[in-house]
Amino acid sequence: MNDCIFCKIVNKQIPAYFVYENDNIVAFLDINPVNPGHTLVVPKEHHIDLLETPDEVLSDMLTRTKKIAAAVIKAVKADGFNVGINTKPAAGQVIFHTHLHIIPRFSTDGLKHWPSKKLERPEMDKVREAVKKLL
Repeated sequence: MNDCIFCKIVNKQIPAYFVYENDNIVAFLDINPVNPGHTLVVPKEHHIDLLETPDEVLSDMLTRTKKIAAAVIKAVKADGFNVGINTKPAAGQVIFHTHLHIIPRFSTDGLKHWPSKKLERPEMDKVREAVKKLL
């Protein structure tokens, strides 16, 4: 993709704070981090989102994320971390090149989890059956 910012970063046309690279992925610091150490893990091949990314690419991304996240946590002395993949605009995806966020968390960062909803049993049953039919 000629105008994909992540493709340009992967191809070193735009500078980035790289922390890791292998034949398939790169990892670099997010320029608008939630917390210090917020890192993006990005496949070198362009794929629009998680659903369009081959399983072997996702496997490599997640395997490397484990190693990268451990280093990030230690480097910034975080208390934990979140891993996130936003897929589709409704979920907050704004760059349409698959990427995974490693977000260091600190007990004092003031961030909370998203709100939850209580669903009644009939609705849970309906959703379960619809998903099972599609799998």
